[in-house]
Amino acid sequence: MSPSAARPSGSVLAYEDAPVTGFHMRVTIAGTGGQFSDGFILGIIGIVIASATSTLGLTPLWAGLLGAATLTGLFFGAIVVGPIADRIGRRQIFAWDMLVFAVLSAAQFFVQTPAELLVLRLLLGVVLGADYVVSKSLVTEHAPKKFRGRLMSLLAVAWAAGYVFAYLIGFLLSGTGDDAWRWMLAVSALPALLVLGFRIGVPEAPLWLARHGRDVEAAAIVRKHLGDDVQPPPAVGAAPKRGMRVLFSPVYRKRTAVGALFYVCQVIPFFALGTFSPQVMESLGVTSKLGAGALYNLFILAGAVVGLLLIDRISRRFFLISTFLVGGALLAGLTFLAELSPVLAVVLFTAFAFVLAAAVNLEFVYPPELFPTDLRASGVGVAVAASRIGSAGSTFLLPIVAAGYGMNVALAGCVVVLLLGGLVCWAWAPETSTETLGEIDAAGPSARTEDVDKTV
Repeated sequence: MSPSAARPSGSVLAYEDAPVTGFHMRVTIAGTGGQFSDGFILGIIGIVIASATSTLGLTPLWAGLLGAATLTGLFFGAIVVGPIADRIGRRQIFAWDMLVFAVLSAAQFFVQTPAELLVLRLLLGVVLGADYVVSKSLVTEHAPKKFRGRLMSLLAVAWAAGYVFAYLIGFLLSGTGDDAWRWMLAVSALPALLVLGFRIGVPEAPLWLARHGRDVEAAAIVRKHLGDDVQPPPAVGAAPKRGMRVLFSPVYRKRTAVGALFYVCQVIPFFALGTFSPQVMESLGVTSKLGAGALYNLFILAGAVVGLLLIDRISRRFFLISTFLVGGALLAGLTFLAELSPVLAVVLFTAFAFVLAAAVNLEFVYPPELFPTDLRASGVGVAVAASRIGSAGSTFLLPIVAAGYGMNVALAGCVVVLLLGGLVCWAWAPETSTETLGEIDAAGPSARTEDVDKTV
């Protein structure tokens, strides 16, 4: 069936009002590959550290460095590639970065020292930082407004699936030999290679082309993939060449701040506790720590799926604020009540994972909606980069703080971060689900979103 076959003859739809087609699904699936790979390599490192400690002679310092390495690389990849993608487009980086990722992933099998593994993890993070920026921007700009949240949430589900799959692979390979950790690392090359075929033929986003004076190309892509009765994005001439500093101007700085801060406050507890979930379980008196960790990760996947179902049914603001508060309450309960029963500890920990995983959908949907097309990749890059400072720092510090002061102190710190995130979103977060990308491009943040009613 052609894209226009289900519509009355002669009807014309705006670009962002087009129905979802197989083309949109292909673009989204292509975007999920990088997110699955990212979830996998971030999820596997905690088990790798536990399995390779004796072989590589890992100290607590090395464990912290390796846990934070990919997140640190993500910071540099996102902050550097964002402005580049806004200037030259998303497609070329999107098409080939997973090939580089696959080569680096396979190379992890051959490392002999912690330093070698550290370098590879940093480089993998740089590639993934670049992919975060271009994938989120490209899929957002291709997606119809009505389905934008759900399509972007598929990337979040893919990320959670990669994170869970990593833990299950690690769980199955643990104890199978001294080199099991090498296979855990190298297998992340496979999903990256599988997604290449989907990515190579994905065109540049018509919205980006139209905003850069290439409206003929934009119209041709719309006509080819969506049909003659879908209007291409309106031609507005070449967009002004605005640098990243515009994100911190009075017009955009509140959106830039909330995009970065909500992301930071989500990922600090999520990555710190997820990366070292076996150690957290052990400290709380759970004897089957790997089994409990596997249950934790399965709830992450379930939460991501539920978040996908909710994302277009409730406001972005309510989703943001409520998940911060509920997640903080569950983690506070874990801090004070876990010693009563290992079963209670597992229940609270997995419930926390479920809520935070549902909220992770917002990391994929919300930042691209905050910024106009000519600044979208840069804005997403700033948000991702800021989040990786927080996640890298927390992943590095958690084993050190837990060893020096106890796990309860580390958990209490995460509770404070979650409550801070809820407060920031209550004060500043605009509602973006009612805006089209074209409206954001035409007018910037509108009065109704900047001065949003602070009630939820």
